[in-house]
Amino acid sequence: MWLLRLLAVLLVVAIGAGLLAYVLSGKRNYLDFSWRLFKYGIVFALLVFALMIIERVAIIPL
Repeated sequence: MWLLRLLAVLLVVAIGAGLLAYVLSGKRNYLDFSWRLFKYGIVFALLVFALMIIERVAIIPL
């Protein structure tokens, strides 16, 4: 779980750095990079939450 939290913090920092780079330079590439990171981060978070829900609901025989 600590690894997921670390990845989330790194994702937020990377998105913030991309937005800051866009504000300072005005290059659209940095904004596109931040948007792409945001989209993939949301998809990854939804997958992790879905797996956590499936783990709670599913009865897995041992």
